Amino acid sequence: RRRLAPLNEDNGRFLLLAALIAAYLSAGATVFSVLESPSEAAAQLRWNRTLHNFSRIFNISLPELRAFLRSYEAAMAAGIRVDALRPRWDFPGAFYFVGTVVSTIGFGMTTPATVAGKVFLIVYGLFGCAGTILFFNLFLERIISLLAFIMKACHERQLRRSGLLPPNFRRGPTMSGVGSLVGWKPSVYHVLLILGIFAIALSCCASAMYTAVEGWNYVDSLYYCFVTFSTIGFGDLVSSQNAAYQNQGLYRFGNFVFIFMGVCCIYSLFNVISIVIKQVLNWVLKKFECRCCPKCHKSSTRLSRRNAITPGARLRRHNISVDTDGQYDSDTEGRRLSGEMISMRELTASNKVSLAILQKQLSETANGYPRNVCINTRQNGFSAGVGALAIMNNRLAETSDSR
Repeated sequence: RRRLAPLNEDNGRFLLLAALIAAYLSAGATVFSVLESPSEAAAQLRWNRTLHNFSRIFNISLPELRAFLRSYEAAMAAGIRVDALRPRWDFPGAFYFVGTVVSTIGFGMTTPATVAGKVFLIVYGLFGCAGTILFFNLFLERIISLLAFIMKACHERQLRRSGLLPPNFRRGPTMSGVGSLVGWKPSVYHVLLILGIFAIALSCCASAMYTAVEGWNYVDSLYYCFVTFSTIGFGDLVSSQNAAYQNQGLYRFGNFVFIFMGVCCIYSLFNVISIVIKQVLNWVLKKFECRCCPKCHKSSTRLSRRNAITPGARLRRHNISVDTDGQYDSDTEGRRLSGEMISMRELTASNKVSLAILQKQLSETANGYPRNVCINTRQNGFSAGVGALAIMNNRLAETSDSR
């Protein structure tokens, strides 16, 4: 009978995250049900009482009154309100709409009503959303690079004060001789703190503007900022929808800048938080000491025959990938007892691993920051990761499983 392959660490992390998300969703649904259900029931009771009183006072049958209210709901869905509002499909309104489409905010206060508009939205959103996600990733890469540059300058200044760097030190070829700066990367937690402070400050400033212009209270303004910047976009509160504002052009420009910067900042913050969540999952997996993960019982294998060459060891060493923060224990993996036989193939495979590590170190020194070096790149082109998670792993420290 064929034996099932053991569950690796990536699959274990994926299943653990899926279980945690399911539990998180269940807990959130429970809390919101407890908080909002009584208010919904009370509002429904008040509405039924108001409806019956209106029908009795004005001598209108309930079916006719409900038919009128359905027509009013259809008018609201089409963008018609009792109070005077701005046109929905003039150029500024349409520009606001396409901005909410490509950024996936999707307030829902404006929707295409024609068949041609709906078909065009499908094609337009397909390329627009893809391009915007790419822009968010490029923004993430540049904001992380900027923070890394600033934090590295502060790190060098701290080293100068402590006497570990000469006063006339400059970045350049001599950088390879300074052990404190070779391969240095900013901590993911420091970046998380900086992005969090910036997001809070941006939300507070935007909320102050919405409170003054839209007339909302400050809590509603903060709620709108989070819903909008995180691209949730419920649509219960939407800015810049009145027919006229004082300093309308300036307000529309400020509204665009705040939404644009807020979405980019929160997207970057979410990706940094995802790295921290991954660290927590790795810590949980190590605490569980799951036997289905090969890395979990690696230490027990070393204790059994620390320096022995077992069948298949050459193949396993050949598939080792050297990532950004990977550590290779040459003392335990590379040494062999003198009484054990070593074949030329196994020795060649071990030398290939050492050569890859040396090439990795040379690449780090030449480029000024660690580069991903993977031995089995031909077999797996996505070993270094893709998307925002790969950007974070390449730019930040403390993202490996060993830390």
